[in-house]
Amino acid sequence: MRDAGGFAGRALGEAVEVMIEMLKSSETLRFLSFPANIVATGLRGVIREMAARRWFDVFVTTCGAIDHDLARCFKPYYHGSFEVDDAELRKRGINRLGNVFIPDESYGVIIEEKMQEFLGELYKQGLREVASYELTRELGKWLQKEDSFLYWCQKNEIPVIVPGLTDGAVGYQLWMFSQQRPDFKLDLLKDEHLLNELIWQAKSCSALIIGGGISKHHVIWWAQFKGGLDRVVYLTTASEYDGSLSGARTREGISWGKVKATARHVTVDGDATITLPILVAAVIEEFSK
Repeated sequence: MRDAGGFAGRALGEAVEVMIEMLKSSETLRFLSFPANIVATGLRGVIREMAARRWFDVFVTTCGAIDHDLARCFKPYYHGSFEVDDAELRKRGINRLGNVFIPDESYGVIIEEKMQEFLGELYKQGLREVASYELTRELGKWLQKEDSFLYWCQKNEIPVIVPGLTDGAVGYQLWMFSQQRPDFKLDLLKDEHLLNELIWQAKSCSALIIGGGISKHHVIWWAQFKGGLDRVVYLTTASEYDGSLSGARTREGISWGKVKATARHVTVDGDATITLPILVAAVIEEFSK
């Protein structure tokens, strides 16, 4: 695939090679990081597939990814358009995420209903303090929905860590639940303890990083304590000229010790809703030979 073209196509071909190396290694701790927006699209199914195949040992994501996975288990999202009257959408109770339309009843309303039911059951079981990986594990178990990536992560014992857990609808429901039960608390430092144990037990670390933000940074931050990532594929639409973490290329991570100077690394510029399905399909095809 890499030999067939130039520009971003060549980078995507190299990404397939790096992914295959990563997945074939039995001695590397494999991270997958991704933001919320792709879970609102058809890529939710791709994330679910990677969880079902247990390609990665740890998922790191944002609260919104949990929001969308939960909501889509019960309510539909709709095809929309970037070119639309957003004030009119607001009147109709429709939230726009790019060209995806999400009615209020498919997001905030259903998340509140299901989260309060779920948290009530956890509380009755005696749970009072919870890390994000414990919360996502229990939620996946509670959902019992095979189209959910959380379901497959708990089934395959893949911890899902959400460092910014309060930044979203699920996080807000956690806060709301705690208002009547002040002994119910989050323990995000327990997430860090788990990451510390995983990093120090690993012989090396590798990652597929989709997009940027807190999920990307949390992976490369912890990787530096293993001398940096040995293999990393980064799918992005961000530019590096503004110095942002989201736009930083894999090579910039070398200067921070977050990617090894000897690492096999590649940055693929392009919309992940295009590049990720091609990447995953190519890897599946290779393993089916």
